[in-house]
Amino acid sequence: MSLPTVSRLFRSALRTQLVPVANVSAKPAKHHISAGEQAIAMTALFVAILGPSGWILAHLEDYKKKE
Repeated sequence: MSLPTVSRLFRSALRTQLVPVANVSAKPAKHHISAGEQAIAMTALFVAILGPSGWILAHLEDYKKKE
């Protein structure tokens, strides 16, 4: 592929309307989420993301060993 072809493809991709991923609205929220619910959600998010990463980093030397 030549550069002008790639450039045309890129421009056409930018022009196309993509389906919105999130339902964004300027209105206030329908349901109020309490601080406790937010804390639980954030804790679950951090554990789900950082837990496996921390496990791998903590056991990195074990993974390096060839048995």
